[in-house]
Amino acid sequence: MENYFNRQIKLWGNETQKNLQNKHIVIIGCGGLGCSLGVALGASGIGYITLVDFDDIGVHNIHRQIGFKSGDEGKYKCDVLKKLIIDRCPYVEVTTVNGNFEDYKNLKTKDIPDLILDATDNLPVRVTIDEYAKDINIPWIYGSVEEFHGQVCFFDKSSFLSVFEVKDIAPAGIACPIVMNIASFQANLALRYLVNLEVKKDFLYYVFFNNEGEFTLQKFGLPKE
Repeated sequence: MENYFNRQIKLWGNETQKNLQNKHIVIIGCGGLGCSLGVALGASGIGYITLVDFDDIGVHNIHRQIGFKSGDEGKYKCDVLKKLIIDRCPYVEVTTVNGNFEDYKNLKTKDIPDLILDATDNLPVRVTIDEYAKDINIPWIYGSVEEFHGQVCFFDKSSFLSVFEVKDIAPAGIACPIVMNIASFQANLALRYLVNLEVKKDFLYYVFFNNEGEFTLQKFGLPKE
């Protein structure tokens, strides 16, 4: 185990790395963001990961959902991602919920996780995640991508509905690399929080390429409830 996590142990010490083995995160959605989150956080030493997704893999998913490859079509996303995470890191226990967020909420034996990560593409579900996280008194990390831009926020005291108008929007095109970029941002916030490093909470980050091709970051403080 110390060999596997050698570089992280150099970063924050053996005791912190061991403490990660007691942490539990839930990733809602195993598409583009969820795959990248699973790969990044699954190999970080977090002891317990729950993956929630109702969908199976289509050929149109594979270009931006890095957990999948040609030949995976028709398989459940969360099952394929689970195998990849465990194959890459034998120190993580992964459970799956082949259903939607309501199915996860209704699990009778569910433990309270340390953190929820949003990897959905659905505004109403994010409202439900926000309400649920506040009910059980844990934070969650929002992420969204579209075209060449994306948004990330570590929600703690702020309300999702105080920031976003919830409406039905058809998805636009998405460039593959921006998906990994936003997921990496989410994963870094998650890992810092789980090892008790400072995290800027209730702060919306908007990451995008402008018309001149410049990579840009804008930051907005959110109202607290």
